[in-house]
Amino acid sequence: MNKLFIGFTLAALLVPAALAQPPAAQDIVAAADKTRNPGQPFRLTNTLVEYIGGQARDRVVLVVFAKEDKQTHQFSNLVRYVDPPRDLGKMVLMNGSNMWFYDPSSKVSVRISPQQRLMGQASDGDVVTANLAKDYTAKLIGEETLQDADRQNRDCWHLDLAAASDEAIYSRIEYWVEKGTFHPVKGKFYSDSGRLLKIAYYHKYVEQLGGMRPSETIIIDAVDQNLVTTMTNADMRPQDIPDAWFQREYLPRLKVE
Repeated sequence: MNKLFIGFTLAALLVPAALAQPPAAQDIVAAADKTRNPGQPFRLTNTLVEYIGGQARDRVVLVVFAKEDKQTHQFSNLVRYVDPPRDLGKMVLMNGSNMWFYDPSSKVSVRISPQQRLMGQASDGDVVTANLAKDYTAKLIGEETLQDADRQNRDCWHLDLAAASDEAIYSRIEYWVEKGTFHPVKGKFYSDSGRLLKIAYYHKYVEQLGGMRPSETIIIDAVDQNLVTTMTNADMRPQDIPDAWFQREYLPRLKVE
């Protein structure tokens, strides 16, 4: 009888663990945001390379400055072109849902869409820092094992993200986040009409500014998978960024070292 009682007791103790509920969908996305984004103003160098059929065709190097508004938890971004030389000094400013492109040759800033193509499969909105938990309402679809960019199996939560504000760059995102680490693994990005635009893989996690963060994103065209763009982040470091840098009117006077 004692053994039988012990057996029932152990089973009762194991049931709660087996039936443990996953975190709330919105909490998963918020934790993944913390994986991607440092909790302090920062800068990084973003190198984009466009590939067609495996052959590199074009390359752009950008410096991104990002700062989170502690009240809204949204990021302001300033993107400065540093290479190729013909584009040196051009800038993209994103403040809330507003994005402008600035050309120093004309000293004019023009309103653009975050979905406007920057190079290859990468849009202007892809290179800026964003809090997805702020811009999207998340729904947990289920749990899946999928291969990452290095063909390693990852146990993930599969989430569906629907735009919840004007700040959202895409209308809908399917998002895979690794269980336990909360590392983003894969994303599918959709247009307002529901058309799949691109597929992204996040990998090469390295220690940067106090956390393991993806140093490379691979973006694949949803129609032609021979069209691929890589975005490599490097030299991420803290940066004291004046609020004036994120004002459109200040762009002609902005001097960035």
